[in-house]
Amino acid sequence: MTHLIATFFYIGHLRPAPGTWGSLAALPVGWGLYMLGGVPLFLIATVVVFALGWWATGIETAGKADHDPSEIVIDEVAGQWIALAPALIGAAHAGADVLALWPGWVTAFAAFRLFDIWKPGPIGWADRRGDALGVMLDDVIAGLFAAVVVVIGAGISHGVLGL
Repeated sequence: MTHLIATFFYIGHLRPAPGTWGSLAALPVGWGLYMLGGVPLFLIATVVVFALGWWATGIETAGKADHDPSEIVIDEVAGQWIALAPALIGAAHAGADVLALWPGWVTAFAAFRLFDIWKPGPIGWADRRGDALGVMLDDVIAGLFAAVVVVIGAGISHGVLGL
């Protein structure tokens, strides 16, 4: 069961770039959760995925030299959903079709992958922790950075930021 969770239903075994596959797989699942229960269900699922991911990653990596094996992608799911949250919240607030905000989806995906791979500042710090919490936290922080990019992008495209 922990392997199923940690690999997000075995998506983490896809090659090359399992983290990217995990992030891509998170998008339609996130959309489905939003369609089923709106922003509340999506946000609850994000917290649940984080908690389950932390637990499953801890079990999957216990006693192993590699604290962050590439097949573990549940962290990418949590981070990608955090990055996507502003687009979903914006759609709900505006009463818009969530897919009509596709630039936000693209920005969330691209920015999350950039920050997850680059690992600037606190993202790199979390990654270097060498434990299951670090595995999850680096993607959570990358997701937060990407969410900020999504919000800034939305503000620029709507002229809100005056840029």
